[in-house]
Amino acid sequence: MQLIQQSPDIAAYLAADEAIDHEHPRVREVAADLARDTGDAYTYARTAFTYVRDTVPHSADSGDPRVTWRASDVLATRNGICYAKSIALTALLRAHGIPAGLCYQRLADDDGANPVVHGLVALRLPGHDRWARVDPRGNKPGIDARFSLEEERLAWTVREHLGEADYPTVYAAPPPEVLSALRNARDRTELWPTLPTHL
Repeated sequence: MQLIQQSPDIAAYLAADEAIDHEHPRVREVAADLARDTGDAYTYARTAFTYVRDTVPHSADSGDPRVTWRASDVLATRNGICYAKSIALTALLRAHGIPAGLCYQRLADDDGANPVVHGLVALRLPGHDRWARVDPRGNKPGIDARFSLEEERLAWTVREHLGEADYPTVYAAPPPEVLSALRNARDRTELWPTLPTHL
C-alpha cells in the first residue's frame, strides 16, 4: 500500500502541536536519553519505537484507567492506548528531526463486529524514499509487532473480508475524531464507547 501525506509539506511532519508536544521538557528529556546510545537516525528510530512499545504499557493490557493524549503525559505516566502511544512515538521521532506522522487501520472482531480504528506511526528516514509504518501498541501473546522499514511487522494484518481496512493517509496531527475521543473521556471505561469506528 502506498502511503499518502495529508500535507504535501514535509515540514508538517516535524512540527509540534498540542498533542505532539515534542518541545515539552519531558519529551526532550526522553529523546536525549534515547539518543545517547544511538549513532544514526535508523538506530534512534528503532530505539524510540522499542521504548514506547515496551516501556509504555497499553492501558487495556495494564488495566490503567487513565486516558492520556499529549505525548508528554504519555511519557510521564507510562500509559496510553494505541492512539496515545502513537502520538508519543511521533513526538520522540520529531524531537530527533525524523519526519513522522500518524496513520490508522480499521479493525474488527473475528466475526466482523465491533469495528474500531487502530493507531499506527509512519516515519521517513534519511535515504528512504517512502514512508514506513510501525505499530508501537505493545506486544503480548498473539501480537508481535517489530520495527521494520522493509517488510511491515504490525500487530495486525487487516482482513478485508471482515470490513477491515488500512487507511493510506499519513496525518500530520491526530484526526479530530481521535483527539476528541481522547480529550473528552474522563477514564478508559468512558473512552471505549466513543472510539471512532472509521475515518
